[in-house]
Amino acid sequence: MSQSIGGSILVVDDDVDNCRNVFDVFTDLGYRVDTAQNGEAALRLIQSNPYDVALLDLKMPGMDGLELYREIKLRRSGTVAIIITAYAGSATAERALAAGAWRVMPKPMDIPELLGLVGEAMEQPLVLLVDDDHDLCTNLWEVLRLHGYRTCIASDEPEAVERIQERNYQVILIDLKLQVGEGRRVFDAAQAVTPRTRTILITGARTEIEHHIGPLVSKGADAVCYKPFDMPQLLAALDRLTGKAGV
Repeated sequence: MSQSIGGSILVVDDDVDNCRNVFDVFTDLGYRVDTAQNGEAALRLIQSNPYDVALLDLKMPGMDGLELYREIKLRRSGTVAIIITAYAGSATAERALAAGAWRVMPKPMDIPELLGLVGEAMEQPLVLLVDDDHDLCTNLWEVLRLHGYRTCIASDEPEAVERIQERNYQVILIDLKLQVGEGRRVFDAAQAVTPRTRTILITGARTEIEHHIGPLVSKGADAVCYKPFDMPQLLAALDRLTGKAGV
C-alpha cells in the first residue's frame, strides 16, 4: 500500500465542518487524510488502512472517542491517538492517557499546535512486534510508547507477513517460536519485502532455538534478545538501530 510523504491521518468527528477544515489543512501539507463522522465508519476505514495518527473527537453520538480508540488499538496498535475535546479537564486527560492515547487537545483546536503534535507523532520510530504472548505484547507496547516508539503487534506468521507488506518499519522484533507459523519465515519475509528494515530476534526457548540464530544473524539479523528481557538492553538496541541513541 503506498503512503504519502507526509504519512496518513484519520480524522473522526461528527462535526462535518471540523472534519473538512482539518482535511484541508493536512492534505495541503501532503498528508493522506481520511475522515469519518462516527466510530462505526472509522472502524471500517481502520480495517483496510494503517493510519499513522488518529484525531478523535471525544464526544460523539454512539461510540465516543475513547471507546473508538480502544477498538483502534486492538486492530491497529501502531496508530497514535490524539483525543480532541471541549472537556479537556484533568479527569478526561487521565482516562485518555490510561487508555493509551498519546495526547489530549482542547477545542477549539489551535492549528499550529496540532500541526506540531502530528509532526512529533510522525517522527516516532515505527516498530513491529511479532509475538504470540498477549501479556508480553501489552506490557512491551506500553514501555515502548513511553520511550517514544509507535508499536504495531502481530501474533502469528500470517498476520506478521500482512503487516510487513502494509508498511515500512524501522525495526521488527521477531519471536522465533510462534504457535502459528515460524519466526524465521517472518524474518525471511521482512528481508524480501523491506531489506533495509532492521531486525531483532527474540526468544525464551534459548536451547531449543539456538541452532536457528547463527544462520539468521549471518543473513542480516541485527541483534538477539532473550526472554525475560533485560529491558535497558532491549531499549538500547532499539535506540541504536533506529538512530534514537544519537538524538
